[in-house]
Amino acid sequence: MSGPERITLAMTGASGAQYGLRLLDCLVQEEREVHFLISKAAQLVMATETDVTLPAKPQAMQAFLSEYTGAAPGQIRVYGKEDWMAPVASGSGAPAAMVVVPCSTGTLSAIATGACNNLIERAADVALKERRQLILVPREAPYSSIHLENMLKLSNLGVVILPASPGFYHQPQTVDDLVDFVVARILNLLNIPQDMLPRWGEHHLGSDD
Repeated sequence: MSGPERITLAMTGASGAQYGLRLLDCLVQEEREVHFLISKAAQLVMATETDVTLPAKPQAMQAFLSEYTGAAPGQIRVYGKEDWMAPVASGSGAPAAMVVVPCSTGTLSAIATGACNNLIERAADVALKERRQLILVPREAPYSSIHLENMLKLSNLGVVILPASPGFYHQPQTVDDLVDFVVARILNLLNIPQDMLPRWGEHHLGSDD
């Protein structure tokens, strides 16, 4: 199995809930164990942008997402925002990789400053201090200088900043195609197989020039 077997997936209050849901589905299909965190703002955004309304309590949410994605028992683990006993809160138990998608600029700022006011921020702080893979997918426009400075600070610390900016060279036909573009890039960074988007030049046979 290529890529990490255990992954922390966090969703925060930026627009783009479809990215997080699609990534969760892909990780489940690739038989990864997903430690799932979501802010209350993200739940509100999800209910606005999709037909998915998550239960409020972690256990009920875990059961819902497991059924929604077809996950095996225990494959998705959901934790509350102040569940400090969760594995993701400690370097000794946290997965090898973490993705925050979508990542609000508020969460980006908190991670950049080392704030640990909730489990999402603490999990990211653990990923940083343990030098583990951390991918942030901000969705905001335009970016302020503060946003850009925070991104630069985190990038210099080894964090991957992957804006939710789909390309068009694959000639997308639907919104789902645009979502898949971003999710495929995340999976490529995690070294997890995906067949949604061919890598650039993968099918290129060369030219006569």
